Amino acid sequence: MAEDLFASKSTVGTDYDASSIEVLEGLEPVRRRPGMYIGGTDERALHHLAAEVLDNAMDEAVAGHATRIELYLEPGNRLTVVDNGRGIPVDPHPKFPDKSALEVILSTLHSGGKFDGKAYATSGGLHGVGVSVVNALSSDTVVEVARNKTVYQQRFSRGQTLGPLEALGPTPNRRGTSVSFVPDVEIFGPELHFKPSRLYKLARSKAYLFAGVEIRWKCAPDLITDDTPAEAVFQFPGGLADHLKDQIAGRECATADFFAGSQDFPGENQGRAEWAVAWPLWSDGSYSWYCNTIPTPDGGTHEAGLRAALVRGLRSFGDLVGNKKAKDITADDVMIGSELMLSVFIREPQFQSQTKDRLTSPEAALMVERAMRDHFDHWLSRNMDRGKALLGYILERMDERLRRKAEREVKRKTATSARKLRLPGKLTDCSSDDPKGTELFIVEGDSAGGSAKQARDRKTQAILPIRGKILNVASATLQKIAANSEIADLILALGCGTRKDCVADNLRYERVVIMTDADVDGAHIATLLMTFFFQEMPELVRRGHLYLAQPPLYRLTAGTKSLYAMDDADRLRIEKGPFKGKKVDVARFKGLGEMNPMQLRETTMDPKTRSMLRITLPQEYEERAGVKDLVDRLMGNNPAHRFAFIQENAARIDEDAIDA
Repeated sequence: MAEDLFASKSTVGTDYDASSIEVLEGLEPVRRRPGMYIGGTDERALHHLAAEVLDNAMDEAVAGHATRIELYLEPGNRLTVVDNGRGIPVDPHPKFPDKSALEVILSTLHSGGKFDGKAYATSGGLHGVGVSVVNALSSDTVVEVARNKTVYQQRFSRGQTLGPLEALGPTPNRRGTSVSFVPDVEIFGPELHFKPSRLYKLARSKAYLFAGVEIRWKCAPDLITDDTPAEAVFQFPGGLADHLKDQIAGRECATADFFAGSQDFPGENQGRAEWAVAWPLWSDGSYSWYCNTIPTPDGGTHEAGLRAALVRGLRSFGDLVGNKKAKDITADDVMIGSELMLSVFIREPQFQSQTKDRLTSPEAALMVERAMRDHFDHWLSRNMDRGKALLGYILERMDERLRRKAEREVKRKTATSARKLRLPGKLTDCSSDDPKGTELFIVEGDSAGGSAKQARDRKTQAILPIRGKILNVASATLQKIAANSEIADLILALGCGTRKDCVADNLRYERVVIMTDADVDGAHIATLLMTFFFQEMPELVRRGHLYLAQPPLYRLTAGTKSLYAMDDADRLRIEKGPFKGKKVDVARFKGLGEMNPMQLRETTMDPKTRSMLRITLPQEYEERAGVKDLVDRLMGNNPAHRFAFIQENAARIDEDAIDA
């Protein structure tokens, strides 16, 4: 039995013994598994090599030893990065006396001057693998160092040293390091090349991250295929604030100026935070996170600190101005749609991987929050109008989020689970599992709702009572619309969303019927509801889902026969027609609630005997624009437009009344 259990079922690997164990030395692990060090062998990984070399030059600048960095892209896919810093040490290494420190750094993993924090207080390089990885994955690497008034050079290929360190001669006025390399086609393939536009943006972003450095960009003109300049000099005294100003480029924002600043970390935590945040209107937003000038596209703990500072600052300001809704603000309300940049410099940062896409240093969250919080509180309260404008904008986003959340809760349900839906308590739903053939009647008040509930067909007809005249959405702010309980109930009941999120296919009923009293007040409520659907759910209207019920205003009885009249003209027609010469008893319905359920069903709700008007929108844009202009005139904020319309059409109404 044991023999069967351990019997080999494959001939692969049958010679597995000590000789099968490989020991990779030097830089061979990098060439065998480049994805472990630079995330792959694609275009992104190729440009990661450029970032590694540029980051070393930036570390010299941040440490205060370099003021200028040069980036050159030459034919043959050769990239050269030069700085005027201290220069890589060239004296013999104590542990490897037959090698210079430069050779050790270029050819040995986990070697460098950034482990003990003595040479660099803060740096992007941590593991001593960056430039050695570049060397391992390049077919030709040339390093020149100007140090101690002498120029030194050493050449490498695929991680191997091609010769000893050479002293090229004296240079009294030069210092710093030059690293020139050509990515190996054996690793990246012959088709991948550095993109000038990508390197240009990389150089530019680095200059924004450290205000004291000048970065010079130069590219061979025949390599450029777009509008990227062949030469440029970047230096931005305002740092991230300059970057954000350029990125926004005059777009309208929630506040006239944006929130920008910097703060050194107090105590033993040497470091600094710099930030710039704006809230443009109608923007998808963008976030840029950096640690020690290294991009961290996946954010991390420094992002968490910024989120906490902004949310708590806005909640505190809301409490200051007496706005109780501010306590419900979340980080998403503040962040989504914002243009945001954060750069931190901290000692010995921890990243999720060698590609440094995410910062994981736990202390960074609290450090950033403390650095930003006081600045943000002062920025909000120093100009109360600005603070209130931003708070109002964020609260609108919060209301929109809550509304979408409520809509999603309805959409996730199906008609078969109607009893479990989070629907308005006033809604009396139908029992049909299929939206086809179903109707939602929107009625005015509980009295009419009571009659309609008794008159309805329980299988296909649902009733939603609303209280009085709903909000006029044409003249209300988004925040006010979102806060209106009647509108919220209506949106929940329909389940199809509003505005850009409106999906007519998600409508829970085939027909939506506005059923109001047949008088002036009823007509006004119907107009407000039609305005709501026109503005918030135009696709629903365009597809013909919206109807206007036609309840009668009068019941005329002559003997044992009764007829219903829609209005005064219809009443006159009946009195002069079917009931001519008869004694007519006229009863006027003050409202739907005065009809008994049988009368309401017969006249207004039974598909066999009722009449309804379908409300539609024209397909053509010009006609749609004309309708919108009319709605804005009659339902908008300016009463003068309504008065002018009445003056223009009053004579026609009089003539119609006379004819009737």
